[in-house]
Amino acid sequence: MITLILIAVTALVSILCFSGKLDIHTLLFNAWMVRHRGQWYRLLTYGLVHGGWGHLIFNMLTLFFFGPVVEQYFSTVFGVPAGRILYAVLYVSALVISSVGDLIKYRDDPNYNAVGASGAVSAILFASILFEPKMGIYIFMVPIPVPGYIFAPLYLLYCWYMARRNMDNIGHSAHFWGAVYGLAFPLICRPSILTHFLSQLGL
Repeated sequence: MITLILIAVTALVSILCFSGKLDIHTLLFNAWMVRHRGQWYRLLTYGLVHGGWGHLIFNMLTLFFFGPVVEQYFSTVFGVPAGRILYAVLYVSALVISSVGDLIKYRDDPNYNAVGASGAVSAILFASILFEPKMGIYIFMVPIPVPGYIFAPLYLLYCWYMARRNMDNIGHSAHFWGAVYGLAFPLICRPSILTHFLSQLGL
């Protein structure tokens, strides 16, 4: 339920920006505007806008497939009202947490901009791996699913490496910290989830 609301709101705002009915420049992440103009709302609104249809569809499809897994587990562990609230808190707070690194790095660069919910979506994806580590995840150009516990370290290593190289226009740092936060948040809320994770791996 919460997943569908997040997808609907994000898609609506992004589409309004695509059509020119909303000004994407007032919503996107710009560390300089946050730091020097006090526009802290951008740490949230940038997750509602995307760089194009492909960007939007990829993020929302990922959220559609993995969000319900996390939402269901949260509801099971914490109860329906509290679980859904915590799930929403995870997603929204991940937008902020995943952008902190770029906020520090680019706080004096007025030309650096970023858009997209990828940091929050990474958090949801990795939270789902925490609950179901053997769940199969398809990677682009790989025809067979990769177990989550194998995908996770490979993904983190890739994001870390690409963030250091800084050779493309993708927010690898946000992906990395969003993913790490997606593992940390559930464990902070309920440390015993680690026992469940290890038992799923047969440890």
